[in-house]
Amino acid sequence: MKSAELQQRTKRFALRVLKLIEQLPNTIGGRVFANQVARSATSVGANYRAACRARSRAEFASKLGTVAEEADESLYWLELIRDGNFVPEKKLASLVSEADELTAIFTAGRRTSSKNQTSNIKLHPHEHRFCWGRSNGREHGAKVERPRISHHGCVRH
Repeated sequence: MKSAELQQRTKRFALRVLKLIEQLPNTIGGRVFANQVARSATSVGANYRAACRARSRAEFASKLGTVAEEADESLYWLELIRDGNFVPEKKLASLVSEADELTAIFTAGRRTSSKNQTSNIKLHPHEHRFCWGRSNGREHGAKVERPRISHHGCVRH
């Protein structure tokens, strides 16, 4: 699915949820559900748009994780509305299904984008990333007053 299609799909989802909350009762519980599901459902589309404008693959993966969390939170609130019988189940079924699908899409996208990232950190044959280098006749591992980070990421003295 293309980015523009997903943006439209998340926008339609938010609008459908906003129409649904008009049907919730004007009670304390109904208002809590309305506020929570409205925030999470509208955040799905807003955060996906932000992800599409990410400056790096890492930023994209991070923002996509937020989108997946918001979609899952929307699913949670819709399930509570359904299970609490605040709205007839037949009116919620397609929204619950859409929230579930969006959660799956964005979770898979986040995993894929995270897997494809390559690190620019060069690994050396040290057991751990930060080590005390041998220089100035000091023993390996000797503590120093002011360690510096070398060009390859190890602490040097």
